[in-house]
Amino acid sequence: MSARLENKVFIVTGGSSGIGLAVARRLTAEGAAVVIGSRRKDVGEAAAESLRAAGGTAIFVPADVTVEDDAALLVTTAIAEFGRLDGAFNNAGGVNASGPISTVDADAWNAELAQNVTSVFNCLKHQIPAVLETGGAIVNNASNMGVVALPEAAPYVAAKHAVVGLTRSVALEVADRGVRVNAITTGGVDTPLARGSMATTAEALAHIESLHPVNRIAQPEEIAPFVAFLLSDEASFITGAALAIDGGFTTR
Repeated sequence: MSARLENKVFIVTGGSSGIGLAVARRLTAEGAAVVIGSRRKDVGEAAAESLRAAGGTAIFVPADVTVEDDAALLVTTAIAEFGRLDGAFNNAGGVNASGPISTVDADAWNAELAQNVTSVFNCLKHQIPAVLETGGAIVNNASNMGVVALPEAAPYVAAKHAVVGLTRSVALEVADRGVRVNAITTGGVDTPLARGSMATTAEALAHIESLHPVNRIAQPEEIAPFVAFLLSDEASFITGAALAIDGGFTTR
C-alpha cells in the first residue's frame, strides 16, 4: 500500500468501529497519524490499540462531538500530540427517531439533529482553522439519505440533507484558501451500528440488499479507500461534492 498520507494527521470521529475504524485503519496504513474520537472509552481504546499493534500511529480521545468542547478537544489534542492537523473524517451519527412524523417527539427530533448534523457543525467549526494552516481536506459522512429519502425516517433524512448543505457551504468558504470539504453518500454498509438498528432476519436483510442494484450492502473496507483518496492530494480538484458510494442505490 502506498504512503501517500505519510506524516499527515487526521481526526476520525465515530472511529471506534465500522466505517470509522476501517477509515482509520486505511489512513494509518498509508502513513498518517490518527486521532480517534468516540463516546465509548473501552471500544475506542481497543480500536486505537489495534491500529498501533498493526504498526500504525493512533491515539484515542473520549469525545461526544454533539458537545462543542469535545469537538474542540479533538483538534487541540491532535495539534498537541502531533504538531498539526491535515484533515478529518466526520463520521459520528446514528438513528434516534423513526416512524410517522406525527409520532416523533421533540426530544427524539433534537437528538437526531444533534447526533447527525450539530456534531458535524461542531467539528467543522474547530477543524477548519487548524486545517487552513496545513491546506488539507475534510470528509463528512452524509449517507445516501443526504440526497434521497425514505418514509418514516424524516428526522434522519433531514439531518443528513443538512450535512450535504453544510459541506457545500463550508467548501465555498475555504475553496480559495487551499482546503477542500466533501461529503460521501454511502449506501447500506455492514457495520455494528447498522446491524443494531435494522431487523436482522434473512428476509429483512434481503430486502435491504435488494434496494441496491448490486444486490448487496458494502463492507466498511470498501468505503475506506475512497475516503483516503478524498483526504489525499490526489483529489486536489474535488471540493463541495457529495460523492456516492452506494452500490447504485441513488441511481433509481
